[in-house]
Amino acid sequence: MNWQESIQRYGLHPADDVLPEIRRTLACEIELERSQAGDREDDLALLCCVQLFSRGRLEDVLLIWEAKQSGFDLACAIDVQLLCGAGLERTKEFLQNQRSPEATSALNYILNSEAAGDFVDWSPDRYLDNWCRYFGVNKSQS
Repeated sequence: MNWQESIQRYGLHPADDVLPEIRRTLACEIELERSQAGDREDDLALLCCVQLFSRGRLEDVLLIWEAKQSGFDLACAIDVQLLCGAGLERTKEFLQNQRSPEATSALNYILNSEAAGDFVDWSPDRYLDNWCRYFGVNKSQS
C-alpha cells in the first residue's frame, strides 16, 4: 500500500476499527527504515503517524516515537508535534507516568522542543489543518 491508497481507504481521520491496521502498517515501515532495505514507501509512515495523531490516543505516542527514532529519514519527517495528538499537557503527563527509557526519552525531547518554542500557539486542530493541506485532503472529508 502507498500513502495515496491509505488516504483513500482510511482518510486522514480514520475510524477506530482500522487503527490496528494503521499501527501494523507503521510497524512494517519502521522495520523497513531500520533495515535500510530501500523499499519503504515515502510518506506512508508519515501518513500513519498523522492518522494516529488525528485520533489523539495516548497509546500511540510511543509507537510514533519509535517511528521517529527508527532512522534518519523518519527522524526528519516526523515532527515532535505528532506525538501530541491528545494535546501537549496530556502527552507530557502520560509520558511522565510511563516507566520506560523510551517514554523518558520522548518526554525529554518534547520538553526540549517546547523550551525551543516549537509549541508556541500550537494546538492539535490547527496542526492537523497543515497536514490536510500537505496530503491534499479537505478537512471536512478527513
